[in-house]
Amino acid sequence: MKKIFLLAAFFCGALSARAADTNAIVNAWLGAQTNLQNWTADFTQTRSLKTLTQPLTSTGHLWFQAPNQFRWELLKPSHTIALRQADDMYVIYPQLKRAERYPINASVPGEWREALSLLEAGFPRTRADLDSHFHIGALTETNGAYQLELLPNSAFVKKMLTDIRVGLATNDFSLTSTELVFIDGSRMRNDFTNGVMNSKFRDGLFDWQPPADYKVTEPFSK
Repeated sequence: MKKIFLLAAFFCGALSARAADTNAIVNAWLGAQTNLQNWTADFTQTRSLKTLTQPLTSTGHLWFQAPNQFRWELLKPSHTIALRQADDMYVIYPQLKRAERYPINASVPGEWREALSLLEAGFPRTRADLDSHFHIGALTETNGAYQLELLPNSAFVKKMLTDIRVGLATNDFSLTSTELVFIDGSRMRNDFTNGVMNSKFRDGLFDWQPPADYKVTEPFSK
């Protein structure tokens, strides 16, 4: 189930932002989202597992198109693509000619739609949208970034995650990092660099159909 959550998260040792008005920060973040049509950035992904003495590190690139299309492309050490379309999400393994399809429509159980919605945690559009999935935990500030703790509302999601931590630049509320904290103590962190808002994306960036020689599985159908 953790494959669904491999695409977000934030951690940084932080000083308490006692004077910060949490609601004001959250509302300013949401206000900045109203101008966001798309966003792209490089990222470094770090997976910290209790069973490993050293974390696993990958690098890649993210494209996000409002309101909910995205393309996460891990480039090193192995090429993997997570692609969200209108009604489907694919996790694609080009070197293996394999893909996993996750439908995102009314036929999918509600708890899985809740889980998949976490992939968009860094780009909420309204306070109602944010509050429908999370309640706000701690807010801290350090090194020019806020760290906002989002606690899931869904009982199903709580079985897997304790919280999501979102890093925001203090000057413009752009996304700097995200982190998923799992029940077993493992973490998935993404640190973003070279972010660009509202640029021209190439045509067909989010289009993909499995080639004839690909094996496609549907984990939700099991």
